[in-house]
Amino acid sequence: MADALYAVSPIDGRYGNRTAALSPYASEAALMRARLRVEVEYLIALAELDATALELDLDERNHLRKQYNSFAEEDAELIKKIEVEGHGPYEATNHDVKAVEYFLRYHLPEGSDASPWIHFGLTSEDVNNLAHRLLLADAVEDVLLPELFDRRTTLAGMAREHRDLPMLARTHGQPATPTTFGKEMAVYAARLGRATGRLEAAGGDLRGKLGGASGTYGAHVAAYPEVDWPAFAREFVTDLGLEFEPLTTQVNPCDDLAVLFDALRGVNDVLIDLDRDVWLYVSDRYLGQATTEGETGSSTMPHKVNPIDFENSEGNLSKANSDLTFLADYVTTSRLQRDLSDSTVKRNIGTALAHCLIGYEKTGAGLEKVVPNEAVMREELRGHPEVIGEAIQTILRREGYDDAYERVKALTRGETVTIEDLRAIADDPDLDSDVGREIRALSPETYVGVASDLIGDMG
Repeated sequence: MADALYAVSPIDGRYGNRTAALSPYASEAALMRARLRVEVEYLIALAELDATALELDLDERNHLRKQYNSFAEEDAELIKKIEVEGHGPYEATNHDVKAVEYFLRYHLPEGSDASPWIHFGLTSEDVNNLAHRLLLADAVEDVLLPELFDRRTTLAGMAREHRDLPMLARTHGQPATPTTFGKEMAVYAARLGRATGRLEAAGGDLRGKLGGASGTYGAHVAAYPEVDWPAFAREFVTDLGLEFEPLTTQVNPCDDLAVLFDALRGVNDVLIDLDRDVWLYVSDRYLGQATTEGETGSSTMPHKVNPIDFENSEGNLSKANSDLTFLADYVTTSRLQRDLSDSTVKRNIGTALAHCLIGYEKTGAGLEKVVPNEAVMREELRGHPEVIGEAIQTILRREGYDDAYERVKALTRGETVTIEDLRAIADDPDLDSDVGREIRALSPETYVGVASDLIGDMG
C-alpha cells in the first residue's frame, strides 16, 4: 500500500482497493489488450475473405488468439516500450495503436506471411472505437450492474420487511400525510430498477465502426473493389458483440456513449437522492446505525456515529455525474472528420466509472448499517396529530360540507392542536353519527392509506 500513499488520484490511492475490480476494463493495459483483440480478430476475418491472399489455419488462429487471451503484464510493458523507446527493428512509435501493431508482428506464428495484413486498410480510430466499447460494455455488465442489482435487492428487502412501519412524511420539510418506511424504500427500489434497466439497455446498444480514415472504406475499396466492405464491416462488428454504425466520419459519432453516460447519471441521481434522504432520517433519529468496533465517528466528540457512507457515496456520485456530463458533451463532437482531443478525454472514462463504483459500494455499506427506530417514528407521529386534518376535511367534503377545508384549516394552521381537538369536529350535531365514529377512529399511526399494498408495485 506504500505506493497508494503517493497516488495523484484517490481512486488509485485511498480507494484503490475499492476500484481494483475496474482495472481489467479501464486501465492502460486493458486498452492494449482490447486493441490487440480487435487487430487479431480483424486479421482472422481478412483471412476468411476469398478475395485476399491471406491464409491462416486453425493452429495459426489459435496462436493469434492466445496473444490476447493470455495477455500478461510483460506484454503490456513491451507494447509500452515499443511506443516510448522502440524495440528491436522498430524505433519509438510515439503512437499507442501502432505499438500494438508492431507487438502483433513480433508474435505471429513462425514462418507466417501475415505481417502486411495487420491493420490492413484501417485507421487507428477503427481499432480504438471498438476497443473502448468492448471494455465499457463489459465494465458495465461485469462490475457496475451487479453492484446495482445488489443495492436494489437490499432496498426491496427493506421495503418488504418494514411495509407496515408507519412514519411521518415531510413535504417541503414540514409534517405531512403519514407513510410507511417500507413504502419509501419501495419507491427507491422501483426507481433504481428502472434506471438500472435503462443502463443495461444502453450497455447492450454500443455501436462500432470500421469504415477507414474518413468512413468511406476508401483504402479497402482501392485494394479490393469487388468486396462488399460495408457488409464485411457489419459482420465483423456484430461478431464482436456490438451494434454496427454504418455512417461515420473517421470518428464514431459516440452518440451511443452519450446515452450510456446519461443512463449512468440517471442511476446516480436516484442513489444521491436516497443518500440524502437516509442521511436526514438518521439525523431525525428515524434510523439508527450499527457501530463498527474501533471506528472513530468524530475526532473530538466520542459519542458520534456519523452517516459517513452515505456522505461518501453522495460525494463520489456527484463527482461521477460531473465527469459523465463532461464526457457526454465532449465525445459527441469532432472538428470536421477528425480531431484528436477526444482521445485524451476518453482515457478518463475509467475515472468516472470508478467514482460510480465507490458510490455504489458506499451506499450498500450504509444500508447494511441502518436500523429503523420504530419508537421514534411512532412518537413523532403522535406529536403531529394535525396530519389527519387532511383525512377529516376529505370526509367532510364527501358529506357535502362546502367549508370542510376552511374549517380544518382554521383549527390547525399555525396552531398547536391535540388529537382530541381534531376529533371534536365529530361532535357537530349536524354530522351523521356513523361519520362521527369514522372521524374519531382516525389516528396518525393508522392514516397510511394502502402504503403496505403498494410494495407490490416495485416491479
